[in-house]
Amino acid sequence: MIAPEEATGRLAELYERVKTPHGTVDNVMRAHSLRPESLEGHLVLYRSVLHNEANTLPFWFLEAVATYVSLTNRCHYSTTHHSANMRRLVEDESRGEAMYAALACGHPEAAFEGKELALLEYAHKLTAEVGAMCEADVEHLRDAGADDGEILEVNQVCAYFNFSNRVLNGLGVTIGDDVIGYYKRANACG
Repeated sequence: MIAPEEATGRLAELYERVKTPHGTVDNVMRAHSLRPESLEGHLVLYRSVLHNEANTLPFWFLEAVATYVSLTNRCHYSTTHHSANMRRLVEDESRGEAMYAALACGHPEAAFEGKELALLEYAHKLTAEVGAMCEADVEHLRDAGADDGEILEVNQVCAYFNFSNRVLNGLGVTIGDDVIGYYKRANACG
């Protein structure tokens, strides 16, 4: 990976665009440094599915989906970052810890219910058993109170993290000196 201080040209320009609120470039983005255009695509996809102001599901819940997908894929990098975001955004330390514990042991029903639980179960199945997905899975979400836009939001976060987890795990990317968690404040949206 090319370090930010060694980047030139297009890579230096893209690194400026991907800086976190902490002023750093996370290793998930540095992993693309030898092919900067894939870095740009990654950034656009990430921001459009997880940090889009038009999303209607709360950011903390989308971070919970990201955490559950990353736990399912055993992606330590994304689990560490996004579980920290989830906890910070939920603004209730004990609830955040309970949510993480439930997701980490594969029992989201211990901390979630209703529509949230159904959406998490959908994300898990889409990650672990993609070939078994069927129309009834979407109908179950509607029956639980999710509208089609919310289903799409979770679908896209799930798909993005399956992509990102494979980039990270497949290239052996570690946390290194990353600052954990994207949000400086609980109400920041990235």
